[in-house]
Amino acid sequence: MAGPLLLRSLWSTTRKSFSSSSPTSPIRPYLIPRAPFLLSRAFSSSSASAATVPTSSALDPSRLRNVAVIAHVDHGKTTLMDRLLRQCGADIPHERAMDSITLERERGITIASKVTSISWKENELNMVDTPGHADFGGEVELVVGMVEGAILVVDAGEGPLAQTKFVLAKALKYGLRPILLLNKVDRPAVSEERCNEVESLVFDLFANLGATEEQLDFPVLYASAKEGWTSTTFTKDPPADARNMSELLDAVIRHVPPPAASIDAPFEMLVSMMERDFYLGRILTGRIYSGIVRVGDRVQGLRNKDSGAEKIEEGKVVKLMKKKGTSMVPVDIAGAGDIISMAGLTTPAIGHTVANVEVMTALPTVELDPPTISMTFGVNDSPLAGRDGTHLTGGRIGDRLTAEAETNLAINVLPGLSESYEVQGRGELQLGILIENMRREGFELSVSPPKVMYKAENGQKLEPIEEVTIEVNDEHVGLVMEALSHRRAEVMDMGPVPGNFGRTRLSLTCPSRGLVGYRSVFSSDTRGTGFMHRAFLTYEKYRGLLGNVRKGVLVSMGYGTITSHALMSLEARGTLFVTPGMETYDGMIVGEHSRDTDLDINPVRTKELTNVRAAGKDENVKLSPPRLMTLEEAIGYVASDELIEVTPKSIRLRKKYLDVNKRKSMSKKPKD
Repeated sequence: MAGPLLLRSLWSTTRKSFSSSSPTSPIRPYLIPRAPFLLSRAFSSSSASAATVPTSSALDPSRLRNVAVIAHVDHGKTTLMDRLLRQCGADIPHERAMDSITLERERGITIASKVTSISWKENELNMVDTPGHADFGGEVELVVGMVEGAILVVDAGEGPLAQTKFVLAKALKYGLRPILLLNKVDRPAVSEERCNEVESLVFDLFANLGATEEQLDFPVLYASAKEGWTSTTFTKDPPADARNMSELLDAVIRHVPPPAASIDAPFEMLVSMMERDFYLGRILTGRIYSGIVRVGDRVQGLRNKDSGAEKIEEGKVVKLMKKKGTSMVPVDIAGAGDIISMAGLTTPAIGHTVANVEVMTALPTVELDPPTISMTFGVNDSPLAGRDGTHLTGGRIGDRLTAEAETNLAINVLPGLSESYEVQGRGELQLGILIENMRREGFELSVSPPKVMYKAENGQKLEPIEEVTIEVNDEHVGLVMEALSHRRAEVMDMGPVPGNFGRTRLSLTCPSRGLVGYRSVFSSDTRGTGFMHRAFLTYEKYRGLLGNVRKGVLVSMGYGTITSHALMSLEARGTLFVTPGMETYDGMIVGEHSRDTDLDINPVRTKELTNVRAAGKDENVKLSPPRLMTLEEAIGYVASDELIEVTPKSIRLRKKYLDVNKRKSMSKKPKD
């Protein structure tokens, strides 16, 4: 009988640990694979609590350092974070360990900010990895407010670029004193003179952005994040005992001040990040501005209104967690100045305050830059709708977009007409990531082309202007300049690239609407050898209509399966976007016309039967490879009278009005 009694007592203990972790969530077997680390912690609650017994020194704010790693795209932030984690003993399962989202690993970019904690010489460093693309600048704006220091990573070969200026401006605005880290100094083209030149450029950038005397006196370190070392002096090959990240970690302890926070005051935390867990529900991450919080404490959510702070919800802290290295570790108590994650509340979102029940004032929220472009998301109403997806209705699309707007403050969602929603964001890459996530989740939707959000001041029309930095081979300069002149760009600076013979760098300002869809054109014009970086600059006076930036399209006027027999005779008309065997319908775009006007064609025409040959003798037809568009290319390609049909299995371009007579009548109306 001992065996059954032991099993029964084990099940009772396990059930109690679950009920204490989440009183409102029933245990469901299908949730176990989705949150294995949480469930394993719940099953080993006794060992976890023993490992996380707090000491008095654990709550001392003077041993904390909150630091953000900021930089331009591809200057080495995430690789640097890998090396810092490894230096402090964390187990790194693969390169770019902080990039946990599937799309981040696929594309090699950072999309969302992430916090982790590392220990160094009896100090605890909360490190925040941030995105480098301008489209995800909202993530940078949210995190610079919860740190006291920043590591500004600059590629020693490229120097400061457009996004470097953006992230640095945000850091200086919050009074941070960044540590300059010149990365990739191991490259052959990087010399000590080049590093001195880049340091001077960064100093000028600090001065132009209005840095104080203290901020201008920034420490400088040299590094090769790929090889895993930092140095206070320029070197390409440090001694073996110095090939580590100790110098950078020591500089953070030395130059970044500890958080000025009071443990004795009531508990207050500003939510800066939010995620959902299948087991724990809503997980809120933020910095504790004052006080202490324990598991089981009664807390409330507050938000700022014009009339003052408004109470959203009151509840209990079910679980406190802290990211240590690459794993989430439960803690029992956390103090002021620390960055932690909590579960237990279901309503508060990013920008809201979580505080003790006696606190009745909310913390000030972070003001984000306004969105610059918008796209309309609607129900897919094409003849091929409903074949691939599972979420088809306007209500499901609206719920998904609303949930996205809660976790990403840089996106605004406004309801439109007839089950459509206007989604406002920073750029087509940001909205393209959202669309890609939705189609992978089984959504079908139709998406309009991006529209720039204009402003009106003193009766004058203003439009968003972006700062563009381009680096190309000398033979491609003329082609790039001609293309950008049609897009209303203005050249600010032009010169050779230091250390790269035969390369030219251009600095331009260009309207956001002119850059929509230009990246794929730029890659073709430069044969893949050019670099283009862009960042929002300001709103300026409207620069007028764009030149001719796209040709007409080939529009299908037949429904059915595309045949190679029909495409053989249509190849001379332009570039095709489809292959034989694909489904098409009236109004679907199947190619780009060689002229500036649209052309209606029949791509489903079949060979007629005669007494000489059979209908299926198409073996000898040889077609050129079609131009198959990715989602980002489609977003940049479509015109104002066209839509993108997005399904889990395919991306199609179509006319807004499928009927040819309706299109002709609408084409006579003036365009935007």
